[in-house]
Amino acid sequence: MKNLEKYHGIIPAFYACYDENGEISREGVRSLAEYFIEKGVQGLYVNGSSGECIYQSVADRKVVLEEVMAVAKGKLTIIAHVACNNTKDSVELARHAESLGVDAIAAIPPIYFRLPEYSVAQYWNDMSAAAPNTDFVIYNIPQLAGVALTPSLYKEMLKNERVIGVKNSSMPVQDIQTFASLGGDDHVVFNGPDEQFLGGRLMGAAAGIGGTYGAMPELFLKLNQLIADKDLETAKELQFAINDIIKHLVAAHGNMYAVIKEVLRINEGLNLGSVRAPLTPVCESDKAVVEGAARLIRETKERFLGA
Repeated sequence: MKNLEKYHGIIPAFYACYDENGEISREGVRSLAEYFIEKGVQGLYVNGSSGECIYQSVADRKVVLEEVMAVAKGKLTIIAHVACNNTKDSVELARHAESLGVDAIAAIPPIYFRLPEYSVAQYWNDMSAAAPNTDFVIYNIPQLAGVALTPSLYKEMLKNERVIGVKNSSMPVQDIQTFASLGGDDHVVFNGPDEQFLGGRLMGAAAGIGGTYGAMPELFLKLNQLIADKDLETAKELQFAINDIIKHLVAAHGNMYAVIKEVLRINEGLNLGSVRAPLTPVCESDKAVVEGAARLIRETKERFLGA
């Protein structure tokens, strides 16, 4: 039986941090990592969707992970998303991640071409083989990748002893039940959609990895504790309140991650830059939406945490 306790709890997806020229800000990365340590989260999911990995180079992603590990190694569980849209670059990032001592690597399936399941399995197993001493997490996000993790493909991947679970970002919570039952007690399912954290946990997810956690980690930590305390009525109220916040975060002209970075600037004093094109930055007309989202987070924290 594997010891998977380090993967339980709240694991925010780490945001891309840029300087005024749109390049990776080492200072921003370190500041964000320190912020998460102070908030008391379980770990970080680095260089995934929220990290804008699809728009970053291999070199960019190495810099981000190096700076995160310089601050957070030994303090937080670190899962490094290493998938690129080719095996060669993915393997390079997998080796690099293991050399830094991450807890796990993770990967979406290859996108664009519709590959057969045996090709997807080979792609994942090749990068896992490049990090033979590191756990492996499958990232299932079919609405963006265009490829879904099926029960048959998961069964095939479970033959790889380094596979410890699935980050499941498909919308049906029943998928969590399916993967949890296939993996058993020595595997972890991470809930992906933030709006259904409560439902995902009740259906078998032992943890959550989410793109909005970083804007309000205290609220997700509280929600997770309410579930542990079996106070499901308050948990439902908090989940609904979180969902109202998320509606604000996606209501701007600018991309949600650009909004979140502005919210963090307002509420936490963090300067993380904007987003990388073709993602859209916030504009002047977004000011009311951004300030409204920041204010709603503060009000919700006061309501549920007294803070």
